Amino acid sequence: MHDFLFQYGLFLAKTVTWVASLAILGVLAAGLVRGARGDSGERLEVKNVNRRLRQLGEILNRALLSREQLKLEHKRLRRERKAEARALKKGGPARPRLFVLDFHGDLEASRVSTLREEISALLQVARPGDEVLLRLESAGGVVHGYGLAASQLQRIRDRGLRLTAAIDKVAASGGYLMACVANHVIAAPFAIVGSIGVVGQLPNFNRLLRQHHIDYELHTAGEHKRTLTLFGENSDAGRAKFREELEHTHGLFKAFVASNRPQLALERVATGEHWYGTEALELKLVDEIRTSDDHLLERARTADVYELRYRVRQNLRERLVGNLGRLGALWRRPPGM
Repeated sequence: MHDFLFQYGLFLAKTVTWVASLAILGVLAAGLVRGARGDSGERLEVKNVNRRLRQLGEILNRALLSREQLKLEHKRLRRERKAEARALKKGGPARPRLFVLDFHGDLEASRVSTLREEISALLQVARPGDEVLLRLESAGGVVHGYGLAASQLQRIRDRGLRLTAAIDKVAASGGYLMACVANHVIAAPFAIVGSIGVVGQLPNFNRLLRQHHIDYELHTAGEHKRTLTLFGENSDAGRAKFREELEHTHGLFKAFVASNRPQLALERVATGEHWYGTEALELKLVDEIRTSDDHLLERARTADVYELRYRVRQNLRERLVGNLGRLGALWRRPPGM
């Protein structure tokens, strides 16, 4: 019996190994074929939100209305569409457009690479009267990443387009750095908002190395090239300089928020604390209690709404390198928001 189980386990292990090997070879072969065809895997997806909402309403109407009622509803919708087409043909104003972008932030703000492409695309076709809705979800991360993301949103404001930031769950720290750029900020009642502060942290293994008689050398040129280290012995002077850098970054953060939302009592809200949506409204961190869904549903009545998503297909090697890079970044994180 034991011999049978051993042989069966060996057979199963070989089978799994073969299947995994074939799968990896298939992925690599597909990547080579795409490379040979010149397929970069980059594309901009555009979804018509009006059509999707209309389809959902029609499905529900078919379940709720009688045949006669359904006919009347279809006639009413056709009349509305014809009236809009006639008005446009006579030189009437075109319906405004709402472009919907999504930003789900991680520690590195890695989504900024696709956000910049989406913004570059919509700025080429946007007309006066168009609006951009950013559905923002982020608890913050590295300063330089979220600083760049906020700068991308500033491009929308600089072109004279109205920017609305919607916080359904969380826009804290670097996430709020982005949100405050918007003309109008909406938040769900229990969304987490604020955390206008800066944090820096890292472990230190120097005592562990000394216990095992391992020497660590760090050579720098420049008095403050390295303040705190993972493996060396940190000094009080290095700690003081590190705290000074945190305070400096916090000052820049506060100045940026103040320039975009001068109505804020900055010293009250720039303590690193966070608040829920209803509290954030009282503190003027947001302008309205509302979900992104409500905003979309209302704007779809008077505007053509389009979701934009720029996608980049990564090959296996890029995904592996990216994952390893993100893992390594956790050990060498600069001060974050």
